[in-house]
This record gives sequence, structure tokens and C-alpha cells, in this order.
Amino acid sequence: MALMDFIKKQFIDIIQWTESEDGTLAWRFPMSDMEIQNGASLTVRESQVAMFVNEGKVADVFGPGTYKLTTQTLPVLTYLKNWDKLFESPFKSDVYFFSTRQQVDQKWGTPQPITIRDKDFGAVRLRAFGNYSFRVSDAKLFHTEISGTREEYGVEDLDGQLRGLVLQNISNAIASSGVPFLDLAANQIQFAAALATQLVPEFAKIGIKLENITVQNVSLPEELQKVLDQRIGMGMVGNDMGKFMQYQTAQAIPKFAEGAGNGGGGIAGDAMGLGAGVALGQVLAQNLSQGLGQGQPAPAAASAQSQPSVAVVTPNEVMATLEKLGELKSKGILTQEEFDAKKADLLKKLV
Repeated sequence: MALMDFIKKQFIDIIQWTESEDGTLAWRFPMSDMEIQNGASLTVRESQVAMFVNEGKVADVFGPGTYKLTTQTLPVLTYLKNWDKLFESPFKSDVYFFSTRQQVDQKWGTPQPITIRDKDFGAVRLRAFGNYSFRVSDAKLFHTEISGTREEYGVEDLDGQLRGLVLQNISNAIASSGVPFLDLAANQIQFAAALATQLVPEFAKIGIKLENITVQNVSLPEELQKVLDQRIGMGMVGNDMGKFMQYQTAQAIPKFAEGAGNGGGGIAGDAMGLGAGVALGQVLAQNLSQGLGQGQPAPAAASAQSQPSVAVVTPNEVMATLEKLGELKSKGILTQEEFDAKKADLLKKLV
């Protein structure tokens, strides 16, 4: 009877895993009541790791290659089984395979706006999304911390945990980077780098290596988006204060024109009614002069009794300013009388 039981036993001669579908991170070799023969073959393919577990304890771990299972290739299992005294064949041991290839295009995003603290704007609410890729880097740690004794463990089982880590560390990433939030929002690569720095050690705690993370979009509240747009506009004119003043004036002109075009209603209309068009022309002329860098300092007073000096301007400045004033007149911002008065004033400054 014992002989018949021995004949009915099934023995494993080849241990291997061919991934049948994408997204599997850990897979337990089906043992049933089968036992492993002494000298059986273990095949571990590229992008795989195999691990023997004896009575709940991790024993030997194998990288890519083909192995003949003996006391020499299973030193830890041999120690646990006391095979140095007598090798038992066949034997039983759980065998797990892990996929170490890169799991790409994993999505992350903020389901609800999250609040972060910024040194420039205080509390800021934002939405963001992107993708990331990872791989199993420490099979033993991943087995003990995450996958355990399950027959199969996939990417979808880990998805919620990794998304949570990303969202949890966004605020910490921005705070630790020391970079103003607007700079991060305008440079998504820098944002992603700050986030990766924060996440790499968190992923490593569960045997995962973060290979890459991207920030594909950052959505800001409307009022903060306007500030960002202005910051970008300032960047276009550089550090030249004259050009910056020109930029600000150009931004203000359409608002005055809109107020005047609506029948003079509101602040813009009242200002135009009080002759603000002339003042605007003067500011424009001054800004143009400063931006071009061609203005000359007014001559010093000859004596305490002398009249205030008249600023000297060049013909080119006069022509450029008159052209701008002409545009304001054609748009209805300046009246003909205001234009003529400003024109006469400019011509008096020619020396």
C-alpha cells in the first residue's frame, strides 16, 4: 500500500513562470500536494525574481537564470531544513515569482482640490494629475509587507495605496522644495522632480522603486491663475522697468476704453469725464520715454529766481509719443482738444 501511494505521488521537475497577462506583480507556483525533486530545474526569466518560502520564512531568492536545486543552490533552505545532515528528497516549499519589469502609465490625480501652504500666497487650493511608473525592487520586502501568501497579486491591488502616497506627499514636496508655488505651477518638470524626491523613500519602504513621475496639469483657482498670467507677462518684458511700465500701461488702456465705450459708466467713465485722457497720455509719454532709454535729464535751475526747467526731448521721442496719442484719439480715448493740447506741449519741449 505504501508503495502504491509513492507511485501516485507527483513530483515537480521544472519550476518556471510565464506571465499570462500584464499587471501581475507576484504569483505563487501551484504546488497542490506535489513535491519538488532533488535536482529539479528552476528557470527565472529576465524581469523576474523567484523566492522560496519555508513554513512562512523567506529562504532563498533567485535572479534571472537556470538553476539545479541542490543543497549548494539552496543554502538558506538547507539550513532551515537541516539538510546539511541529510538531504530529504522530494521536499516541499512555497515558491513565489515576482515581476520586476517596469509598470508604466499608472495614473494619479486629485479627486478633490487639495489645500497647500505657500510662502507667497498662504493657503492655495489646486487640482493636479499625471502619471508614474514603478517596479518591484525588493521581492522579500514586497512579499512580507504587501503581497503575502496570496496566489496572485496585481497592479490593480496596489493602485489605491500608491495613489494615496502621491496625494499625501504633494504638500510636503512643495514645502520641502522651498520653491514658490507659482514657479512650480509654471514649471511642471520642476514640480514633478520635487514630488519624486518626496516619494522615492516612501515607495522604497514597501519594496517598490519609483522610476518616473510626471505632472501633466495643474489647475489653479481663477484669481490665482490671473496672478500667474501677469507673472508670465512680466517675464516676457524681462527686468527692464521701462518696458514693464509700458506693459502695465498697455494692460490699462483697454479697460479705460471699455469704460468710455459704455457711455462713461463706472470709474473709467467718470475718470474720462474729468479729463483723465490727458493724464493718461502724459503717463504714456513718460513711460515710453523711460522704456526707450532716450530721455535726458532736465537742465538744473540757473538760480533760485529762474523758472522751472523744461525737459529736453528728441524729435524721435516726440514722433513716437504723438503716434501713441494719435492711436488714443482714434479710439475715442482722447478728444481732439486734448490731443492738440498735448501736441502743443510736446512741441514746446523741443530744444
